[in-house]
Amino acid sequence: METYLISLAACMIGGLMLSRLTKLLNLPAVTAYLVAGLLLGPFCLGALGVPGMGFNSLAQTESMSIVTQTALGFIAFTIGNEFRLSQLKAMGSSAITIGILQAVITTVLVDIVLIVVHLCFPNVLSLPSAIVLGAIASATAPAATLMVVRQYKADGPLTKLLLLVVAIDDAVGLLLFSISFGIASALSHGQINLLGVVIEPIVEIVLSLGLGAIMGWLLNWVEQFFHSRSKRMTISIAFVLLTVGLSMLKFHIGPVHCGFSLLLVCMMTGTVFCNICDTSEELMDRVDGWTMPLNILFFVISGAELDLKVLIQPTTLLIGVIYIIARSLGKYFGSDLSCHLTKQSKPICDNLGITLLPQAGVALGMALTASTLPGGTLVRNVILFSVLVYELIGPALTRRSLIAAGEIQLEGRTSARKLNEK
Repeated sequence: METYLISLAACMIGGLMLSRLTKLLNLPAVTAYLVAGLLLGPFCLGALGVPGMGFNSLAQTESMSIVTQTALGFIAFTIGNEFRLSQLKAMGSSAITIGILQAVITTVLVDIVLIVVHLCFPNVLSLPSAIVLGAIASATAPAATLMVVRQYKADGPLTKLLLLVVAIDDAVGLLLFSISFGIASALSHGQINLLGVVIEPIVEIVLSLGLGAIMGWLLNWVEQFFHSRSKRMTISIAFVLLTVGLSMLKFHIGPVHCGFSLLLVCMMTGTVFCNICDTSEELMDRVDGWTMPLNILFFVISGAELDLKVLIQPTTLLIGVIYIIARSLGKYFGSDLSCHLTKQSKPICDNLGITLLPQAGVALGMALTASTLPGGTLVRNVILFSVLVYELIGPALTRRSLIAAGEIQLEGRTSARKLNEK
């Protein structure tokens, strides 16, 4: 236990200290936390085997999944709070159109490119692997995007649309992956599982939205019994923890395997809560302050989980570079086309696609499922490589795009210590 506590402390301190360096380089703090994770991971300081000095093995980092899952739940809950009726009325239909269209275009483009690679080099990349990679390409990481928005206090039409699209992207990505995985399984095993391809993905989305709506309503109801700000913040945190726990449950209804999407459940909880609670904005400000250390741990541990062995595998690097280029083009041109169709402003058309590049937890979860297919190890390694690239450069590109759109106001260096002394 003491080793784990020392490791967690090292994560937070290392991430914060490195963020001072990235600030000098005009890079987002998220990048510092991920790099700190790489340094503390099993391929750098952790390899020394000193207890408490980083993570000595990938198994040790995976044992911290309760921390990363909890942090992801709070991140999704925060994004859900952006779905206020006033914003949905203003851009709801546009966000849905853009969220669906850019994800589908990205999947189709990556599928086409990788299927061509398969036809040219069938011994390098199998057809099922190419199809699954195309679906995983649709997923966007909400965590890195939200952290950049929060750090620089970004605000404006692009920021509001971005948070809505990122949330919608998760549901679309889940459906696309389930369909593609079913097709890939059929190609590998010679039979089509209708339950796995169509019914189970829809059931998961419906159950997730239903559970999230119930938890959001219950949170608002329980909040009414408390008047102290600290107690209301505590009950809000407790409910998010409860929601994260419930979203991990799995069960069967007849032959149908049922489960929940943690991101969808927590997003829906936040959406319902913010629209029926009059003081939700005040509460969210307090919860955000409480969850900051948790978010730092999330990114540092995520960095430590990245397997650097993929960097010495030529096949993985080759397919990975092709995947990254195709996905980046799909996100950029898919967003640009959908933004023009919905008549968005030029700054949004030019910059939204770049802000959708970060990819992490959701994609890794899909890749883990895909690894059960024949040749699935290559899929997992390609996604590990792409996540390493996207997570290191994605936040910086998101920051640059928000600056270009005029939604981040760069300020001079300030010190909270000096402000508090006044």
